[in-house]
Amino acid sequence: MSTLGLCTYGTTPHDALELARAADELGFDALWLGEHVLHPAAYASEHPSAGTRQHHSGPIVDDTTELTDPLALHAAIAAVTERLRLGTAVYVTALRHPLHTARSTITVQELSCGRLLFGVGAGWLEEEFAALDVPFAGRFSRTDECVEILRKAWGGESFSHEGTFYRFDEVRLHPRPVAVPVVYGGNGPRALARAARLGDAWISSGTPTFEEAVELVGVLRRHRLETGGNTEFPCYVRVEVTEETTAADLERYREHGLDDLVVWADAGWKGATVAERRANLAALADRLGVRSALGLR
Repeated sequence: MSTLGLCTYGTTPHDALELARAADELGFDALWLGEHVLHPAAYASEHPSAGTRQHHSGPIVDDTTELTDPLALHAAIAAVTERLRLGTAVYVTALRHPLHTARSTITVQELSCGRLLFGVGAGWLEEEFAALDVPFAGRFSRTDECVEILRKAWGGESFSHEGTFYRFDEVRLHPRPVAVPVVYGGNGPRALARAARLGDAWISSGTPTFEEAVELVGVLRRHRLETGGNTEFPCYVRVEVTEETTAADLERYREHGLDDLVVWADAGWKGATVAERRANLAALADRLGVRSALGLR
């Protein structure tokens, strides 16, 4: 079944909550939240998707960027929505101890009755790692080890761990299993191979063109075949939407097997008041065929 979600970044908590309410009512499938923990006053790091078309202009994080904790925000969103899936795109897992992350994700997943899509990435902002006293080198391997620990913690059993980055004696985080899909992000060869091998799904970084999206998903599916995985695992592709984009334009993606699409919320969520933003988002939902697909009015 085809899905169409929204993504947002740099949105205040209250505005994101209003956006989520509206998206849930209108029939969008998911809301993906981007994140950074902090803004280094000066940084030289370059986002790894610099070669991919970007939705945002200027620095990805600066003094004006609204930063939120996506798991805390999704806990609030879970309380005011019924069907909207709650995505992180992406959570920089290596910046936190995985047992802390496990505790938060279990809580959000149970609050939302299983709607969390836990998107993870290795991170790119070296100065952010330095501020949090986490080594930047080895962040890919650290992320993989975090995911390994998370899966054990979500299993509902006692476990210990002896790894490269984390070591602890037997612990238990929850009295029952909690299923949390892990969605790996990133467009590079290494990121795609990791997503195919370790993830339950993948989400694109940046906003690839149609041709780039087809190529990226093709690479992922080839990797899945090589590792004996299911080639039909979800690939969430971010799509740039203009004032002229219609449901027919999105069909081109689906004709190539790209069924799970994500559009930037500010294509519709814009205006001076909440009422105006809701009306504009409703118009976008109609133009993209969201409400008609669910039989909504």
